[in-house]
Amino acid sequence: MYTVAKPLKILFSLMGLMLAAQQADAAIALDRTRVVFNAGRASMTVPVTNQNKALPYLAQTWVEDASGNKVDTPLTALPPVQRVEPGAKGQIKIQTTGALAALPQDRETLFYFNVREIPPKSTKPNTLQLALQTRVKMFYRPAGLEIQRGDDNEAQKSLILRRQGDGYQLTNPTPYFVTIVAAAANEKAESAASFKPVMVAPKSSVALGARADGLGAHPVLTFVNDFGGRPQLTFSCQGDICSVSSVKAG
Repeated sequence: MYTVAKPLKILFSLMGLMLAAQQADAAIALDRTRVVFNAGRASMTVPVTNQNKALPYLAQTWVEDASGNKVDTPLTALPPVQRVEPGAKGQIKIQTTGALAALPQDRETLFYFNVREIPPKSTKPNTLQLALQTRVKMFYRPAGLEIQRGDDNEAQKSLILRRQGDGYQLTNPTPYFVTIVAAAANEKAESAASFKPVMVAPKSSVALGARADGLGAHPVLTFVNDFGGRPQLTFSCQGDICSVSSVKAG
């Protein structure tokens, strides 16, 4: 009995530790869900907060390109590692390395901004620690494409849905990346069960991933804007083509 019970006890203890770790909230938090780096500036700062009131944490930071490769040009994040005291704020500086001119100047370029928290070493035995990581989209926005609060829904009015078989193709003629997080038959309806969030690149098209018959004659798409809002685009369809007829701020 002893030789069986002891391994089981150890196994259940490890499972409990793993579950507790998975349920833990991140200590190092960003103040935004995306980062926009506008042309014409040499750098910008992104605040981070240590939400743990008792322990200091390290914040490790880096930038990735659209393929997920770590890069230090044309944008880099500094310092690569910093200590953030309990309940305190820190600042991450994103700066250029002088190579922005090589990026497309008629549309946004996608990067990813990463922050990984590193907890202090535990003094308790049999403790499982995880380094939680936050990864958000970061867009380089060329000159002339800046968006001000209040006109941040204008470009998305140009989106077009085209019926293809039992689904839709979403076309984005704008110079901006657009992330669609919900697709429904009306403003108050739940997002279609077959829909999964999708990001469409500038001047390109993607399959929407929701059945057309479930979206009705006036599909409603919800997107994420620069400021964390979720405006809703209502489309009107004529034949196989649907265009935006109204926008509800979110």
